[in-house]
Formats: sequence, C-alpha cells, structure tokens
Amino acid sequence: MKVFLIALLKLGLKIIYAPLKLLKTKNRIVYLSRQSNEKSLDMQLLEAAITEESPETEQVFRLRMLDDGFSSKIKYAAALVGDMYYLATSKVAVVDTYSITVSCLNHKKDLKVVQMWHALGAIKKFGLQAVGTKEGRDEKISRAMCMHKNYSYVLAPSSETAKFYMEAFGVESDKIKLCPLPRVDYLTDGETKTSDFYYSNPAAGQKKVVLYLPTFREREAYITQMLKTEFEDKDGYYLIVSPHPLSKVECDEHYLPHGDFSSEDLVKIADVVITDYSACAFEAALLMKPLYFFTPDYDEYIKDRGINIDVRAELPDAVFEDAEALVNAIECGNYDMNSLFSFKEKYIANAKNNTQTLAKFIIMLVKE
Repeated sequence: MKVFLIALLKLGLKIIYAPLKLLKTKNRIVYLSRQSNEKSLDMQLLEAAITEESPETEQVFRLRMLDDGFSSKIKYAAALVGDMYYLATSKVAVVDTYSITVSCLNHKKDLKVVQMWHALGAIKKFGLQAVGTKEGRDEKISRAMCMHKNYSYVLAPSSETAKFYMEAFGVESDKIKLCPLPRVDYLTDGETKTSDFYYSNPAAGQKKVVLYLPTFREREAYITQMLKTEFEDKDGYYLIVSPHPLSKVECDEHYLPHGDFSSEDLVKIADVVITDYSACAFEAALLMKPLYFFTPDYDEYIKDRGINIDVRAELPDAVFEDAEALVNAIECGNYDMNSLFSFKEKYIANAKNNTQTLAKFIIMLVKE
C-alpha cells in the first residue's frame, strides 16, 4: 500500500513539475534540507563565501523538517511545490540529506545537484548502505522513493571516506568531490566561546568538561543513563550531554549547557569527547581532543545497522563497553594521541580553506 501511495505522490509531483520546467533558469542556487528548519552552520558559511565571491548569484533556502502529525505532513507536501519551482529555475541545488523532489523527479539537463551530506564522515553505515537492515530503510520503500538519485556531485572529506559515500549514495568515483564541509574552517579557526561558556555555566569552573555526543538510535536513553550514573560522584568532571538534533529523548536539564552553544562550539570547549557511532568523532579528532567511544551495544549495532569504520581496530584503547572502565581511563589520562592523529589524517584530508574551495566550485557550476 505504501509503495502504491508513493507512486501516486510521484505522479502528482511530475505533473506539477512539467510546466515549471518551461520557466527560465536563473543564476540561482537553491538549498534544500529536511534536516532542520534553520540554516546549518555549513550553509551559513557557504552562503557568506558565495556572496563575497559572487554577489550577483541568488541564494534561496528551502528548509523544512517533516514532523509528526497530519497537518505537518500537509504543510510539507505544499512546500514541495515551492521546492519544485526553485529546482526548475536554479542552476545549482545543494542538499544535505535525501530530498524527495531532487531524487524522484527528472530535471533540466543544466541543473547540477551537489550532495553536501550533513555529517563530517561516516562511522556507521547509512543511506543505501543501510537499506534492508533493522535500523535502515525498507528496500521496497527505498526503491520507490528513488533514494539518493540524481546527484551530480557528492562531497567527501577524504578518499577513504569517499569509498563509503560511493556506496551510500550510489555514485561512481567521477561524481565524488574531495572537500570537507565548511564547518571544518569554523572548528579550526582558533576561536572559542570558552569565556561565555564558563560565565553561563559557573558549576563547570575548575572541572574537566566531558562532552557526550550520541548518535540517533534505539537504546539512546538507556545507554546515556549509564554514563550519567558513572559521572555522578566524579567531582572533578562536568558532564554535558548534547543529543542528536533528531532525538526525541528528553534530556535532564542538569546535563544540558546553559547558553547558546552549538555542538561545534561545545567540541571546541570540551576537554574530553565521548561518542558512539556519531560523525562528531571526526570533529573531536580534527581538534585532537581525547576521543572515547562508549559502545555497550557494539556487536548488536553491527548486526542491526552495520559500520564503515571498526573503531575497536583503529582506536583500540579508546573504545569501551563498560561505563566504569571508560571513566577510569579518562581519569588515568594516558591517551594514545598518535592513533588519534592517524585517525584524523585518514578521514579528513584537508583542514584549511574548505569553505572558499567549495564556494568557488559551486560558482563555477552556476556559470557553466
């Protein structure tokens, strides 16, 4: 039934899109996302760089999350019409997740679609890699939705990561553009909000800030509680839990930072970073922050989802299934920075001027 309804939706979209494609194409870039209703840091940085380099190029943002509820779905469906108008009249489309209108429709030949995936890498399998797994998309639904079709280019932060991206997005090597996300420039600019953080969070003063960045998955609340329990009696540490943006789990305010700090800001401030299978691991590695993996469900996760990077093999002394052993390792402080450096160099090929490089590449596509 779902496949049939999807087919009807696609037919309706194609009927609406056909006359829109007769409209004149403009020197315009359209950004599409279901990841957030606001511009991501990557989009903000890229927008500013393109404006500076090519102020005559128009940039339009079509950002809408698909929330629960019938009315939300109606609003989302209506927004697709606007997306189609801008796809029909733009030279370049930039997406940071799967887009229904990008993948399900046939576009003008001069439209270039750039997949600027919202993560800095891929420890876990995702996209087409995860289709048919317990935590991935249903194979029939994925095929009906034309998952990850119509990309002209896919950005990848390194040649090693490109191998995963080729599988996840179903593209050949000639469609891979080696360029880490613009946020890399923000992470490495040497500026932090440390003073603002300690002003807003005085309880963190004179303590080591431990940042936990879990990925979006089942068992999230249960696993997070293990860490909270273990840090409760550790006076010298200040634990912050920064949930995934799509997480539905309510987090205890005691573990949330006061003030306006993005996850990138918090990584720059933290003394220690803990994650599981999240791509935030690459952000911590980029800054050479002691990085630990808390993965009590490691074997189960491999079976249910699958992984691209076996962190137990690459950072063996930093992967823990027991919360007490993890905290003891943090207290010991004997971290293998050489392994972390190798991890960083392998998965993030360049750490300078990524925003400008990407801006010039997209402007070139607009002018083709």
